[in-house]
Amino acid sequence: MEKTSMFRALAGLAFALLLSTAHAQQAPSRLDEIVKRGILRVGMTGDYLPFTYLDKETKAFRGFDVDMAQSLGKALGVKVEFVPTSWPQMTRDFEADDFDIAMGGVSITFDRQKKGLFSTPIMREGKTPIARCADKGKFETIAEIDKPGTRIIVNPGGTNERFARAHVKTAEIRVFNDNTKIFDEIAKGDADLMMTDASETRYQQKLHPGVLCAVHPDKPFDFAEKAYWMQRDVALKAFVDQWLHIAREDGSYAKIYAAWFE
Repeated sequence: MEKTSMFRALAGLAFALLLSTAHAQQAPSRLDEIVKRGILRVGMTGDYLPFTYLDKETKAFRGFDVDMAQSLGKALGVKVEFVPTSWPQMTRDFEADDFDIAMGGVSITFDRQKKGLFSTPIMREGKTPIARCADKGKFETIAEIDKPGTRIIVNPGGTNERFARAHVKTAEIRVFNDNTKIFDEIAKGDADLMMTDASETRYQQKLHPGVLCAVHPDKPFDFAEKAYWMQRDVALKAFVDQWLHIAREDGSYAKIYAAWFE
């Protein structure tokens, strides 16, 4: 009697698992939805060159990850729709399903990983200072930075502000809301430095030659990586990872990278 009951229970469990697996296989993926919709919705802050910039007059985006998003859309066979967001608002917009994927210099974090999936990393990064060239030698270590009288500027809500608040206890931290003009504050002397991703310090150094200098961008204070942040769908992640792999192998990634970083 006991063996018969156990057999029936196991058979019932196996049948339930079979039904569950069949249902999972039939359920449409996010990838299927995007292809059917004909549109890939890409969340972008538009304030982080060379990755993304939104022209407020034309409402057009440009940047490295704008070009990469168009490449991804072409691979998918769909149009790309850019959805404006901001660093403080990005997670809430992601949870509200306002976009399928976030691009534009997005760093991998555990908090973001809890809510979605990241592609394979597109870039190795780390926080490093950028300051006026005349002051470059003053801010090579956290200890040299974290002193009374030092004025650190940060954009709100992202990894830059988080890094500054985690490591700076004595120096002044000033939050500046317009990330497109934040480096001008350093250039004109209203702030001493910003600690941001090494790629951005190199780019801003090129935009402000002889005025702003990246401080040891080859040896940042920490380790980080940038990637593309997707809604939790394994089929979409597999496609994006394969697209990135092919883009690196066929030279298209290098071509887009060179246009913005070299």
